[in-house]
Amino acid sequence: MTEAETLRILETALLCADQPMPLTELRKLFSVENVTTDDLRRYLGLLQLDWQDRGLELVSVAGGWRFQSRPEMQPYLSRLDPVRPPKYSRAVLETLAIIAWRQPVTRGDIEDIRGVSVSSQIIRTLEEREWIEVLGYRDAPGRPALLGTTHQFLDDLGLKSLDDLPPLGEIDTSEIAAALALDESKQHASQVERPAEASDPALVADGYEIPTEYQKEND
Repeated sequence: MTEAETLRILETALLCADQPMPLTELRKLFSVENVTTDDLRRYLGLLQLDWQDRGLELVSVAGGWRFQSRPEMQPYLSRLDPVRPPKYSRAVLETLAIIAWRQPVTRGDIEDIRGVSVSSQIIRTLEEREWIEVLGYRDAPGRPALLGTTHQFLDDLGLKSLDDLPPLGEIDTSEIAAALALDESKQHASQVERPAEASDPALVADGYEIPTEYQKEND
């Protein structure tokens, strides 16, 4: 098999996939002895270069590799589907930020930080969106569930791991807003309008600001 044929197979599989594809899945496209993991990484790098001047880009996220629309294409894509994505309340977004930057946390931890109770509906909403999950249980009375973010959360933000979460003041708020507003179809090409950036360093989504006091504490 020539290099051109290998690249065409990878490109086709990635364009047809409805979710990120890890290297283990991509290797199934070829005879294991013929294409190694290192070979795959090299081919994927070549594909990235080949697509660098197009409307789509090949990126690596927590769940694997995927093609997605470039940010500058989104104003045009949004014209194809003017339906507004679901909106989330300030309480939902604040809860998500606390979990993301301070995980693992219990519901009680979140309530201590926010100063108000956290309804079951808020947790259910984040679980249904596949942004959070139960990571374990704290060794304390009642064994409260420890909550953390999922691979889907990282995929929606275009991140490989939690180590890629920067301090909130360094985040491109328009990118975060667009990612958190992804519609339930989970298409590779996000079709949301970007809100104006906040005047202070805060996480913004659907017009709601998440104050920086919820950012992860640095050890």
